[in-house]
Amino acid sequence: MPAATTKPRSPTPAAPRRDPRLDAIREHALAGRRLTIDQGRTLLTTPDIWTVCEIANTVRQRLTPGIAYYNINRHLNYSNICALSCKFCEFYRKRGDEGAYERSLDEIRAEARKAFDAGATEMHIVGGLHPYLPFSYYTEMLSAIRETAPSIHLKAFTAVEIVHLTKIARQFKADDRTAGIRWVLTQLKDAGLGSLPGGGAEVFDDRVHDEAYKGKIRSDVWLDVHRVAHELGLNTNATILYGHIESREERLTHMDMLRRAQDEALTRLNYTPDDTGAITLTTAGTPLPTPSKELGAGGYFQTIIPLPFFPDGCEIEHLPGPTGLENLRTLAVARLMLDNFPHVKAFWIMQSLKMAQLMLQCGADDIDGTVVWYDITKLSGATTHQETSVDDLRRAIIEAGFEPVERDTLYRPVLRDSKNWTIAPTR
Repeated sequence: MPAATTKPRSPTPAAPRRDPRLDAIREHALAGRRLTIDQGRTLLTTPDIWTVCEIANTVRQRLTPGIAYYNINRHLNYSNICALSCKFCEFYRKRGDEGAYERSLDEIRAEARKAFDAGATEMHIVGGLHPYLPFSYYTEMLSAIRETAPSIHLKAFTAVEIVHLTKIARQFKADDRTAGIRWVLTQLKDAGLGSLPGGGAEVFDDRVHDEAYKGKIRSDVWLDVHRVAHELGLNTNATILYGHIESREERLTHMDMLRRAQDEALTRLNYTPDDTGAITLTTAGTPLPTPSKELGAGGYFQTIIPLPFFPDGCEIEHLPGPTGLENLRTLAVARLMLDNFPHVKAFWIMQSLKMAQLMLQCGADDIDGTVVWYDITKLSGATTHQETSVDDLRRAIIEAGFEPVERDTLYRPVLRDSKNWTIAPTR
């Protein structure tokens, strides 16, 4: 009888070592001091990713202890016809292309009615830079939704769209671009605009801009739109699109530019900068900004939303996109670097609900909402009908160890009975 052969065992992987450099970063962050770019480099390159996530979770628990947010919302993409052709985008079409669409006001009213009947508190409205629709289409769209569903908050139009609207409304002025931005935002606000989403930021770097989305507004213009919105009392969100041709260093630059812009917004809200000019919310006892304007007039950035690059169907689809661990790391670093942002969102549509659940333990305190329709990106072959239930959102949050709290767009808790919803009183 032949002797039995022994199959060689695979080597046991070594346990990851703790990185002692993170001890000083932890102390720095928990003292409410702003992390430096050099400390950010350490966070983005250390092999000790789990300590990075643990520090981010500690900071997150200080800001929003024990809870995680979700909302009941509905997305509306009014058109995918776009004057741009960004290399990372599979969404855009040219007029006459197969799959191109533009929604009529009647179709938009029908979507608003569906959102209202489903109990939504928010409609999230974005689209392509349509070269032919008049400016009146956009104000009439907001007015039509407000008339159909007056209780729904309208979060609409990225900074890229706002600049496009200054041009089609003939309000664009190269020597004073903020004047046109202010005019457009004022008109939209009068028609029902409640806040701005954070899209269109991509990565704030001229090299990346020129290679991946040439023709789109640069970082200074994107920030101008949000500054003006804040001055008008509109809250806004911010994003970073990572995992394509950008470097980790460029991600840090992006985050630093956002937190400096937030310093300006919070200064208008009567927060006091430290001796370096920074305003952090991570210092124990520091109140989070609220839309009640108790601290003064003006808006601010509510949340950062890290968005992973999806290669499917775009010009740079040969790139692999970020891994799961890179997604966790980037979100955790965003929580630590953006010390003056109240919230961090794990957008489940682009992260998956399972990954978003894990991200709640790595710095995120929000997983977005029910969504229903989303045509910008499609995870793992999904269609434009991308919907999850309130039960699934709540279960994901509970399993992650947090109490689920339904919020409105401005992060105010929502109270519901069998038929109606109201905003919880501000303390």
